[in-house]
Amino acid sequence: MTPPPAADSVPDITIPDALLPADGRFGCGPSKVRPEAVEALVADAPTYLGTSHRQPTVKFMVARMRNAVAEMFAAPDGYEVLLGNGGTTVFWDAAAFGLVAERSQHLVFGEFSSKFAKVTSAAPFLEEPEVIESATGTHPSPVASDDADFYALTHNETSTGVMMPIARPEGASGLVGVDATSAAGGLRVDLAQTDVYYFAPQKCLAADGGLWIAVCSPAAIERISQIAESGRWIPASIDLSTALDNSRKDQTYNTPALATIHLAVSQLEWVNNNGGLEFAASRCDRSAEIMYGWAEKTSYATPFVVDPDQRSHVVATIDLDDAIDASMVSKVLRANGIVDTEAYRKLGRNQLRIGMFPAIDPDDVAALTTCIDHVVSALA
Repeated sequence: MTPPPAADSVPDITIPDALLPADGRFGCGPSKVRPEAVEALVADAPTYLGTSHRQPTVKFMVARMRNAVAEMFAAPDGYEVLLGNGGTTVFWDAAAFGLVAERSQHLVFGEFSSKFAKVTSAAPFLEEPEVIESATGTHPSPVASDDADFYALTHNETSTGVMMPIARPEGASGLVGVDATSAAGGLRVDLAQTDVYYFAPQKCLAADGGLWIAVCSPAAIERISQIAESGRWIPASIDLSTALDNSRKDQTYNTPALATIHLAVSQLEWVNNNGGLEFAASRCDRSAEIMYGWAEKTSYATPFVVDPDQRSHVVATIDLDDAIDASMVSKVLRANGIVDTEAYRKLGRNQLRIGMFPAIDPDDVAALTTCIDHVVSALA
């Protein structure tokens, strides 16, 4: 009997060129950046990169981004687009200081949805949050509470590949905040059902990280102002009233990554010029149909999320039969130029996790399934 390969060795398996996707990037963040966006950045670099973010050249690009976000989501009247440095992790801190008045309710169904709950639980100036949790691979539902003034939902749990519909809890009077980090720009949403729809640009917006973007309702703007005027101490770098003031001037409190903003603008305008959110979501629908359809008809693969309605259309998690080492499959794919198909490390399952964001061509998703079949057959 041939011993299994060493942990750091990869079998010499070559996938025929005819089977390979045109682009082998399937990461769940940072995700594939469209080559056209990189070319546009290079073209603008001499007058854009290395310039002050307080000057018109950069402020114009920030304005383009804010306008494009509002256009893509068909933001209701009075909603404003805020931005700041640090990504979603920093925004959780900012929200704990500047959006939760006393107590929040959190839906927890994976690694990332649990993190915001931990932030508010640790905040000494807030009451212990209400946490509604469900089994991994499912999502819970919010429940109106007399005590909650902020409902923390997650549109797409990146760690598990579960998506949930976004709607205000019936009878709830608090703000509804939605972590849309891996959903924004790939899943349909009615922003009128939210007060704060926040995300980072390294997934559906096909840019780099280090920035948070939040579309805020008039009620959320009022809450930010009320807390700022209450005397609660808030670090300036995560003060949402400061972010609001700067965003209205098309700038950030401190220097942002200019390349990230430019790449995000390219993706947003590509989406808007091709039909908006419906165009982007339809591409993700098609990729999901291909990926889950393949898994359901393949003897060694199974969609991790049992309920088809909860299966993410932007992040697919596919369990492989225990006889097949999913990590080795990913290593062989990587050796052939197909990258970032590894499972989420903390989930601890024998599975593949596939990004299906709008920039990823559905035809490449189809090619990926063929390549997985080739690798599994060769390993056997």
